[in-house]
Amino acid sequence: MLAALRSSLGIYGPWMKSTLKCLAMAALYGLALAGASAARAQVDDDGDHDRARDLYERGEIKGLSSILGVVHAAAPGDIVAVDFIRLANRWIYRFQVVAADGHRRIVDVDAGAGVLVRGRGGD
Repeated sequence: MLAALRSSLGIYGPWMKSTLKCLAMAALYGLALAGASAARAQVDDDGDHDRARDLYERGEIKGLSSILGVVHAAAPGDIVAVDFIRLANRWIYRFQVVAADGHRRIVDVDAGAGVLVRGRGGD
């Protein structure tokens, strides 16, 4: 099979070999970047999850199940992302919601009080 590949590359000349080498290097570079990004995202997500669980167990914040009604009342649609952030000395659940018409909204809910902090339109 390698011989067949070599002979087929001979038809196209030496430029084809360098093109294939460049494509292979680009693919490897892309895989390395994707792996690093996935690992970093996993670390970030685990930190948020662990922090939120600890705060919930200590009674400092409400669980997501009790917050979802507030989110759906403020922005009906599909929740596509949730972040857990510290903002102005409060823990905030930040939801990204996509409405039926395709518009995206950001809804912030105070994780401790379970009340809407703000909602803003998006794309």
